[in-house]
Amino acid sequence: MNYSEAKSECKKLLSRVKPGDVSRLVTWLRSSDELDEFLSNNQTTILQNIAEELRGSLPPDAMLSSENTAHSKMQQCSRPTVHVDAFLYDEDQVDALCEEGTMSRSYCLTCGSHRTAPLDFISHSFSISELRFLFENVLPDLSGRLLVDVGSRLGAVLYAGYVFSSASQLVGLEISEEFVKLQNNILQKYNMMDRIQVLHTDVLLQNVLLQNADVLIMNNVFQFFMEPSEQVRAWRFIMENFRKKGSLLVSVPSLQESLNSLQQETLQTGWVEELPVDYEVYLGQDTDPDALRQIHLYRVL
Repeated sequence: MNYSEAKSECKKLLSRVKPGDVSRLVTWLRSSDELDEFLSNNQTTILQNIAEELRGSLPPDAMLSSENTAHSKMQQCSRPTVHVDAFLYDEDQVDALCEEGTMSRSYCLTCGSHRTAPLDFISHSFSISELRFLFENVLPDLSGRLLVDVGSRLGAVLYAGYVFSSASQLVGLEISEEFVKLQNNILQKYNMMDRIQVLHTDVLLQNVLLQNADVLIMNNVFQFFMEPSEQVRAWRFIMENFRKKGSLLVSVPSLQESLNSLQQETLQTGWVEELPVDYEVYLGQDTDPDALRQIHLYRVL
């Protein structure tokens, strides 16, 4: 049943309700929390459908051959590391891929032997449960606000912001033309273009947008995609332009971890203050508590 059909059925149902009870029923629909679980499940289903569609358009590691810097930096990690996109693959799906031999959780310590060790998995996207946590538990009501996602990649933050929040505008900045096209295809198919826009651009060209943003999302956006000198330049640009008092910054990992790794004393975090986040919220048994604790919230002073 699509939207128009459902709307028609609702009208038919209301026409059969006793006249004196119509107002009570409409008030219940507007204010009752008894529908929250259904609405949340429906929103999650939309994201799951999008993820399923994207899996058919991407290789298993969800990385493009043009992402040379990211591939190189992963190879430089102290332990063998592979990219498993958390938006596309939950734990059950990873298990299924491992069983069919498409993916592996371990690597051989001595080629040809049974001595193995676990691989390190990283993701450049939030999982669906992390996105729900972000918009329902970390961020406040976003009605009338502009949210900017730096390095929108597959568009997961934008889709989740559309279904989980009332943000008036969601803008993704993505330097890869291939990922921009991928996101726009999803936006058109799911009719999300009224509130979402994806720009094929570098964040360093978007000073006016940053100056007007109310919320800035930065999920592991520089570490694997830029050399250290480029990261320093990008952080300085953000600190100079994302200055509107009271604006919110979401960073994964923490700002301290991101900046300390660059060993740059000139990069100070004093333009923001960290806000408390309740990480004890239960979102289901498949949620990774450690992943939630990587999400940090800051407010511009």
